[in-house]
Amino acid sequence: MTARARAACVIGWPVEHSRSPLIHNYWLKTYGIAGEYRREPVPPAQFGPFLQSLAARGYVGANVTVPHKEAALALSQPDQRALAVGAANTLWLDGALRSTNTDVEGFLDNLDAWAPHWNRDLATAVVLGAGGAARAVVYGLIERGVERIAVVNRTFSRAEMLRARFGERVRPVRWDERNAALVDAALLVNTTTLGMMGQPALVIDLGRLPGHAVVVDLVYVPLVTPLIEAAKARDLRTADGLGMLLHQAVRGFTLWFGKKPAVTPELRALVEADLRPSAADPIGIT
Repeated sequence: MTARARAACVIGWPVEHSRSPLIHNYWLKTYGIAGEYRREPVPPAQFGPFLQSLAARGYVGANVTVPHKEAALALSQPDQRALAVGAANTLWLDGALRSTNTDVEGFLDNLDAWAPHWNRDLATAVVLGAGGAARAVVYGLIERGVERIAVVNRTFSRAEMLRARFGERVRPVRWDERNAALVDAALLVNTTTLGMMGQPALVIDLGRLPGHAVVVDLVYVPLVTPLIEAAKARDLRTADGLGMLLHQAVRGFTLWFGKKPAVTPELRALVEADLRPSAADPIGIT
């Protein structure tokens, strides 16, 4: 690397599964930017010291993946999105170590790309799951003005926690009531691992959804999940997890390398080809 080159990385434990280097190094090459993006396997006990040494290691910022997202929030100066979601996945140095959560815009930008005007007159959405990805989705839906968000989770108390975090727009729903919750929903989002390769199937009756509904699955292995396949069979609009993976990377690259990159069909095809041989891959982003 030259003195002018910048570097960023993804920090996780494990981190070998991450496709972030493929995405960011593609953009660096495409835009002719001198820089590099690497994987950094860092166990939890070493995460704090590693963050303190980012600048010394030549990094201008980093992505954070499991299991470090909550620790990254605590060890940085987070923006409102990261605070609301309760986790940070993108860090950058700007006089201090700052953080955000780009899962929110990754979800929204991908949905905008695949289902334009999805939130026009949308009153009710159903979100399956109550973990970190669900928190990002719920925050994004509230940001876009969705009036009612049914959060369906196998552990009901965790769905109740999202109501406590985000307020009256969130309605906790028990898992065995998930089909009934679909009747007036214009948007269904799966944030669970159900339907992922190697995981149990997601059993849900899409016949309950109205004909104008949009279905989103954050799982991206397999590329076309059974949920997306069933939605397409009903001619419902869909958005997949790979699109969210690509769109959530945009802001980090912009912060680190000074150029807002485009999510193109060529980039998507590159990541699709890399994903196909995989037997399994963690849900979520980065």
